[in-house]
Amino acid sequence: MKLIQLKPLTLGLMAACLLVAGGLVLLALQPAAADAVAPSATSKPALTVTLTQARAGTLPIKLTANGNLAAWQEASIGAEASGLRVQELLVQVGDRVQRGQLLARFAPEPVQAEVALARAALSEATANAAEAAANADRARAVQGTGALSAQQINVYLTQELTAKARVESAKAQLDTQLLRLSYTRVLAPDAGIISSRSATVGAVLGAGTEMFRLIRQGRLEWRAELTSSELSQVAVGTPVLVTAPGGAQTQGRVRMVAPTVDAQTRNGLVYVDLAAPKGGSAGNAATGVAASFKPGMFARGEFALGSSSAMTLPHSAVLVRDGFSYVMRVGADNKISQRKVQTGRRLGEQVEILAGVAAEDRLVASGVSFLTEGDLVRVVDASATLSKEKSTPAQVAPGQAASN
Repeated sequence: MKLIQLKPLTLGLMAACLLVAGGLVLLALQPAAADAVAPSATSKPALTVTLTQARAGTLPIKLTANGNLAAWQEASIGAEASGLRVQELLVQVGDRVQRGQLLARFAPEPVQAEVALARAALSEATANAAEAAANADRARAVQGTGALSAQQINVYLTQELTAKARVESAKAQLDTQLLRLSYTRVLAPDAGIISSRSATVGAVLGAGTEMFRLIRQGRLEWRAELTSSELSQVAVGTPVLVTAPGGAQTQGRVRMVAPTVDAQTRNGLVYVDLAAPKGGSAGNAATGVAASFKPGMFARGEFALGSSSAMTLPHSAVLVRDGFSYVMRVGADNKISQRKVQTGRRLGEQVEILAGVAAEDRLVASGVSFLTEGDLVRVVDASATLSKEKSTPAQVAPGQAASN
């Protein structure tokens, strides 16, 4: 086998080609390496943020409960005489009535006939009594003369007493019929609102049959259900804000706390009088809120139990994620660290922070949902930004400037 001998010139050319190829490879790799290093060396802030800090303040202490709306008291208005026919009904459900107002009439003719008979009986008894009194006077005049026997004189005197008793009985009968005649007019026993009407025109009712139901004085109350432990926090006179299902609200005050607790549910009732509307009185409280508050409704209320100190943050600084609350803390290097916090009461745009934040912590004021752990941010002064915007003159459109 023969060995091929390469000339020195050929070897030189091959070495030069290898060097050139290596240089080209290095030149191709250099931009990629530079691109890989650039982001870490020149990383940009993820977001421009303003800062806030937890502040000490005062928040109200409120106790929320649910319950039913009901009438303060309901009066049952019914027929007081039996066998009378309803002639006229003068009020409808929802009407406001005053004490003594006429609500219905019964046909008075049968009772008027009874009154006429009673008057006639009284007149007859009065005439008989006058005759008996005259006979008794004559008997007394001749008593002791022997003109009349003692037995006959006693008869005349007894007839006089009997006639007087019959006059009193006739008067009582007349009074009874006059009272029945007054029962033909059904009057409101108190001011209030008619909540139901069961009578119909033409019906013959028995004594005691209910015709109307009346919400006395138009007063409504909210009956809140509280647990055994919550009842001790509420006292008579505590102010309450009651909210109807439609969103309407009215003020109220605790009238009474139930003295017992239900053995099954372990809940007790708190009775809250609803306030009258502005310019009204307690007598028309239900009328003022009738459009939104009606007996039988289920309503929600808040008992105002005072206030206490609290550490608060703006609502925009708190992020709720997966059922937990977080804030974004900005470190000295302007990098974000996510912190889990425990929230409490809310008042407007402020949220109470119970744990997880210190007073000196620098926190992102808004836009927290766009940030994650380790993000780099640029911090700006909110007050400076606001003053700059105020100092910038407003641009006026040419047409507007001409009109001015």
